[in-house]
Amino acid sequence: MPRLLVGLVDDAAVFPPGSASLPDAVAAHRRHRAAWYADLVGPLLLPASALPEVPGLLAPDAATAVGVIGDVPIGRLEAVLAQVDRRLGVRQVEAAVAKRGEDPQPGLADLLKLAERLGGTPVYAEIPLTFGLMGALDSLAEARAGGLPIAAKFRTGGLAAELFPAPGELAAVICACRDRQLPFKLTAGLHHALRHRDPETGFTHHGFVNVLAATLAAAGGVELDAVADLLAATDAVRVVELVRAHRDAERPLWVGYGSCSISEPLTDLIRLGLMNGGYEA
Repeated sequence: MPRLLVGLVDDAAVFPPGSASLPDAVAAHRRHRAAWYADLVGPLLLPASALPEVPGLLAPDAATAVGVIGDVPIGRLEAVLAQVDRRLGVRQVEAAVAKRGEDPQPGLADLLKLAERLGGTPVYAEIPLTFGLMGALDSLAEARAGGLPIAAKFRTGGLAAELFPAPGELAAVICACRDRQLPFKLTAGLHHALRHRDPETGFTHHGFVNVLAATLAAAGGVELDAVADLLAATDAVRVVELVRAHRDAERPLWVGYGSCSISEPLTDLIRLGLMNGGYEA
């Protein structure tokens, strides 16, 4: 597994549009963990409300790493996490701090307090790409500089066109995180490697290899316009070759993203030659 791709794709099988049942998701994750591509796959992402059901699906001596998605109020998350079965290793906690158009600071303040009490578990604050974004990033960067393991999370897709940020908008966020030395996660819409238009919905989706190329460029110091160009590119060779040149490096800034399918990104990476060095048009 190229070092650049390790842990890139969290297993979000239970979330839309895949919406796998919990038993199916747990069984499939166990297969991913035993497969040759296991290093590509991050933890199994689960809603906080589903955590009590998971132990009954595990063998007595089995353990699995999970990422907890806060589908309960931030104020209740700590109590839920305190009762997690010992076989579930909580790798990360992710929670939205505001709805679109709301001030993110009150929710972020609550999440920062929770992060202080979690004993080093990484926490990701999902911040809407609207009002108050840059101020929230400043708050996250300040908390992180003080030693708190907290970072940002952004939504890059969904069931409405406004949930798909334009290349320039996403580039601005990536560069803002770079300038603050702030890691980030992404969620939703990154179904394939390259930028494409979904024929069923008409929505244009970001490609996860585009995002990887853009983040590498941003970390290297290029300007916002060049980062946006990479996000907007549909020329496979252009973005793939940039990523290929960094295959043996640590992935900068971008922690990864959740996908309801592991096979889709894996297939795209193989087809583009990023797993074995070749390229198939």
